Amino acid sequence: MICTSASTGQAPADPMADRRRLLASFLRRHRERLTPVEAGVRAGSARRRTPGLRREELAQLCGISPTWYTWLEQGRDVSVSPAALARLSNALHLTPAERAYLFELTRKRDPDMPRAGQADGPPASLLAALAAMTAPAYLLDRCWSAVGWNSRAERLFSGWLGSTETNLLRYVFLDPSARDFIQDWENRCRRLLAEFRAETARHPDDPTLRQLVEELRQASPLFARLWEDQSVLEREGGLRRFNHPLDGALTLEQVTLRPGDRSAFTLVMLVEPSTNEFAEIQE
Repeated sequence: MICTSASTGQAPADPMADRRRLLASFLRRHRERLTPVEAGVRAGSARRRTPGLRREELAQLCGISPTWYTWLEQGRDVSVSPAALARLSNALHLTPAERAYLFELTRKRDPDMPRAGQADGPPASLLAALAAMTAPAYLLDRCWSAVGWNSRAERLFSGWLGSTETNLLRYVFLDPSARDFIQDWENRCRRLLAEFRAETARHPDDPTLRQLVEELRQASPLFARLWEDQSVLEREGGLRRFNHPLDGALTLEQVTLRPGDRSAFTLVMLVEPSTNEFAEIQE
């Protein structure tokens, strides 16, 4: 006897409908929290039922049809362009995280974000913070090229940051001095590349990344072999050991951070290791 499951009578889930409902709720909540004064709209003398902007006021600010915007807040299946979303984001005074969420809900690309392979320099405030740090610290871009570092980092990584080649992968895999400087060099190469692969998976269409990978595959047999392994690791901290040409053997703890509104950059610091971790590595 063949058993079949009873029908629940419920319609199958519609992920896009769920996204439209989330978008409608998100827009309504942010519209209602924005006062006319904050938006630069004359409130007039008429009493408002809610403290926030009216739909037609927001639509006028964005240069879009009030009817079309109303449909958005009702969760209807209407098309929306990236340019219109950008105007809505600006009019609603969304934070960078809120703006990113808005575009994620609609599966659209933010027109104000740099395109794949397009350079986007770090802000001056981030570079100033880097210079003020007392520990060696450097800033990597999406391709893992150093776009900023302090004097302590330049002294520590003199073979890398003291040269004209600032890409970390090119230094580690192609510069002969890296083998002597980095203790347990091959194992560090393996982990470094697994971390890099995890990050490149987030940008599969970036031509600059693809070009870098192809270049290193051709130039380094070790890179080519490790790349074929397809190992993937999230970027992590931990103890790092070096053979410095002036200071001798060094053990430092790596701390990796990603600035919240600048996800294309990674901040790396090398600090004195905690007593417990240093004791473990000595055993």
